[in-house]
Amino acid sequence: MENPLSKLAPQFFGEYPKPFLELVENVTLVPEQNLDDVKNSLWKAYEFGERYHNGQKRLSGKPYFSHCLAVANTLAVWKMDLTTIIAGLLHDTVEDTDATIDEISQTFGNDLGNLVNGLTKISGISYSSRKEKQAGNFMKMLLSVAQDMRVIIIKFADRLHNMETIQHMPKIKKHRIAIETRDIYVPLAHRLGMSTVKFQLEDLVFSVLNPTGYKEIESNIKSSKRQRTKYINSIIIPVESELKKYNIVPLVYGRAKSYASIYGKMINRNKNFEEIYDLYAIRIIVEKIEQCYLALGIVHNLYVPIQDRFKDFIATPKSNGYQSIHTTVIGLKGQKIEIQIRTLQMDETAEIGVAAHWIYKTNKSSEIDNNVKWLRELLEILQNESNDPKEFMDLLKIDLYSEEIFVFTPDGDLIQLPINSTPVDFAFHVHTQIGMHCMGAKINHMVVPLNSKLKNGDMVEIITSNKQMPSYGWLKFVVTTKARNEINRFLKKTHNEQSVKLGEEILNKTLRRMKLKNEVGLFKSSFNRFGYSDTNALLRAIGTGIITVREMLRKLKPIEDIKSNGRIIEETSFFDFSRQRTKGIVLDGINNILINFGKCCNPIPGDDLIGFVTRGRGVTVHRTSCKSLPLLNNESDRLVPVEWNVKSSDQFNVLIKVVGQDYKGWLKDISECISKQNINIASVDIKVNENIAEAKIIVNINNNRQLNRLMKKITNLKNIDYVERAGR
Repeated sequence: MENPLSKLAPQFFGEYPKPFLELVENVTLVPEQNLDDVKNSLWKAYEFGERYHNGQKRLSGKPYFSHCLAVANTLAVWKMDLTTIIAGLLHDTVEDTDATIDEISQTFGNDLGNLVNGLTKISGISYSSRKEKQAGNFMKMLLSVAQDMRVIIIKFADRLHNMETIQHMPKIKKHRIAIETRDIYVPLAHRLGMSTVKFQLEDLVFSVLNPTGYKEIESNIKSSKRQRTKYINSIIIPVESELKKYNIVPLVYGRAKSYASIYGKMINRNKNFEEIYDLYAIRIIVEKIEQCYLALGIVHNLYVPIQDRFKDFIATPKSNGYQSIHTTVIGLKGQKIEIQIRTLQMDETAEIGVAAHWIYKTNKSSEIDNNVKWLRELLEILQNESNDPKEFMDLLKIDLYSEEIFVFTPDGDLIQLPINSTPVDFAFHVHTQIGMHCMGAKINHMVVPLNSKLKNGDMVEIITSNKQMPSYGWLKFVVTTKARNEINRFLKKTHNEQSVKLGEEILNKTLRRMKLKNEVGLFKSSFNRFGYSDTNALLRAIGTGIITVREMLRKLKPIEDIKSNGRIIEETSFFDFSRQRTKGIVLDGINNILINFGKCCNPIPGDDLIGFVTRGRGVTVHRTSCKSLPLLNNESDRLVPVEWNVKSSDQFNVLIKVVGQDYKGWLKDISECISKQNINIASVDIKVNENIAEAKIIVNINNNRQLNRLMKKITNLKNIDYVERAGR
């Protein structure tokens, strides 16, 4: 008869559930650990999680706790420590059950409580959009990583199982989770050196976002497997045979590339599946580093190497700790094949990255692993900057997607930078102040522009000047997060200072025109009434157009506002109009600033623009070809880049000048031509002198393409000499 106590207390009566025993088998013990102690600790967590998740089901119909168990098993296979495996079992208890962080900390210790807290999504905070909430959760996750790298490793195990069971989710949610995995988790796994996780996630995302393409690749791989295995063996056997002559007993095998990678090559190279030959990479695993180089020599002796496809990541490891030698050779029948050579320890690091040998590491909970310096720098930036979700996600993507190049300082020090980095990125990497005052650069002793792209092996020298400071133009070509952040910080500070000066100028001029000059002190000291922390914050708001003097006057002196002689209304109409039109213009790195369109050139969407900082009136936007644009040397620092940001339906007034030989019905023909283009006429002024007619017509236009098309149509009318776009 079955003992009823066996399920209640299996540690005493010997009947553990089968899934629990499978988890125990996957756990790697360290020398000082006792199997019974580990078993008891795991059972305590297993029983806790199963009790709290009792009754909960996944969309597949399986018990919810099966997901927690799968996460814990993955962590055990990755040789994570016991606390991390237990955290995997309990990672959803706080978020999805009545359990609390305090309860977990009291039952299992503060270390585990902190881990579970780092894994719990932000709740109870109202967000304006799903993207903002997503960014908030990612920010919390990465800041938790600052205290403990195990947080991100558990998140990968969690995401891996969620993607493996994603077929049970609704289509919209499935697509959203796949996009999130592709944009954040895949590149993050790459940067952390977790190549196995990266490839698994890539294929799972591929199967969701492009199921037809996935099935096509899967079918092709299966049908050609025998032929390709035969080819791989024909390469491997001679290599193994030669290595054994030198008393090296290697592990040599072929590894298929991910389905997503194969499909990407087919699309990028515009080739069929049959034309893609490098579907497999051959991996040679040896015992010692010196054997890696001996194996490389043997491979190059057997097969012709391709010179520009050789990389030594043992001598120059990637920032995520990845080490290996990569070489591409020409095999049988002229086909190219990639060969990777590494030690067993390097192979484990390459497969699971920061998780490799975690169980043997000491001081693992106190700081980020030394191999992920880039992540520590990113976290410092995120902690110092605003929590703007779009800015955060952009910074994250920039930092995650970048491949690496290696360049040298004049002293011979090796510097790792993302691909497409420039001398400015290099300067900020060396030291913030060098970047701030970077005036010029030399690459391999040759003076080059600051936007030059660095290449592997370049020797870079930076020329500095105390007078040089960052400009908005630098943001067009820098790629590193640190450089972009420092430049933005400086420009933001400069912009704020200029906005305060501009705000004070606007306030003084406005009050002087309204004969209220003596009230300046009253306006400046009223910052509290308008929700600002100090006078500078109020002046900055005036300078950027967030608040106008008119709005302040209504609140501070409503009687004077009513009795005003119209000057106030005139003053305000400009600001209200400018702020309304601001929606159509984006300044590079600046928001909420007063914008006025130059009447001299009347820019419309499609025109190339430049902004001119007009003292006391914000920024005036001109066409770059405008003849009235101030270009004096002493004023060129007041030019700022601007861009259009309008809807296709937005309309703008444009003045065109039409000149031709007068005849009866001349204006009628022109107006009908304009009407046929579905364009409205706002105003017409016509003069005739000695049989030459000149019409100035204001039309409502969407963009310059529509305007150019209209002018061409009018030019084709009879007796038209010319049509031109006119300004003031």
